Parts: sequence; C-alpha cells; structure tokens
Amino acid sequence: MTWVFLGECAAAEPVLERLQDLTPLASHEPLVSLGTFGRPLRILYARSSSTALYDKAREFRRAGFEMKRFTPHATLCRIKKIHDYKKFKALMEKYKGKELGEIKQDIALYRSTLNDKGASYTKIASIIK
Repeated sequence: MTWVFLGECAAAEPVLERLQDLTPLASHEPLVSLGTFGRPLRILYARSSSTALYDKAREFRRAGFEMKRFTPHATLCRIKKIHDYKKFKALMEKYKGKELGEIKQDIALYRSTLNDKGASYTKIASIIK
C-alpha cells in the first residue's frame, strides 16, 4: 500500500526524520472489495475501509506529509484496455465484499527506479523498531 507518493527527492534524510514520528499499524488490516481509479479506468485496486488506516493517515499528516484525498488501497495493476466491459463489471461484482488480503503493520520508505520493464523498488528504511 502506498501511503504517500513523494516524487523526486534530493535526499532521503528529511523524509527519514519525519518517519521517526510514526508508529507501525497496531494490526494487519483487511483489503475488501475491488475498486478502480481514472476516467477512462486506469488502476485496479483492492480497497480497505478500516478506520485504523484513516487514523494512520492523520498521523502522517501530523508528521508533515502531504496527503490529498487519501483512499486506503493496494494497487493491483494498471489497466491498458478493457476488451469486454460486461465481463469486467461481473468480475468486480464477484469480489464485492470479499476479503482479498491484508495490509501489513510495517511502514517503510522505498525508492522506485523506472526502467524499460517498469519500476523496481528498493527498501530504504522501515519504522518497525
């Protein structure tokens, strides 16, 4: 799950300092149902409505992170094209209200590096003490 997208950062130290004010999630939080972002649809995700995730988002804001329209979710894939919209809607309905996984307690800082195959991710730090 992406809590905050930082974009280009000259150095990790200022971000790491703000992370010191955060605590891990108290427990794993369920991902329930599917959702989409974009017009046309561009992102398929698993959503969560856990109040603990909204509470954690407030903690991020207090630590100085900018969070616009926070929606707790885990991105599953980017959608290039939907060939059969009727089947896609049926699939979305099939998974409505079903537990699809969980968000783990650890919160970490990752570096993403774009290459010709997509993005690769490297963990820089974790707030699990």
